[in-house]
Amino acid sequence: MNQVKYPVLTEKTIRLLEKNQYSFDVNIDSNKTQIKKWIELFFNVKVISVNSHRLPKKKKKIGILLRFTYL
Repeated sequence: MNQVKYPVLTEKTIRLLEKNQYSFDVNIDSNKTQIKKWIELFFNVKVISVNSHRLPKKKKKIGILLRFTYL
């Protein structure tokens, strides 16, 4: 269950719900086959395809250090 964090709800994803397309924020280390397997197991549905993307790293200042984070 640590693969999928939470559903993403934006204007675009709400429109996609009408077409039975769902959006989830997933662990950055997950690949498409792991996501597909987890969704099929947890929701008891047949997944046709998985579209994914990786957000670009963003610089975030933490105190005096500058680190990269995924938002």
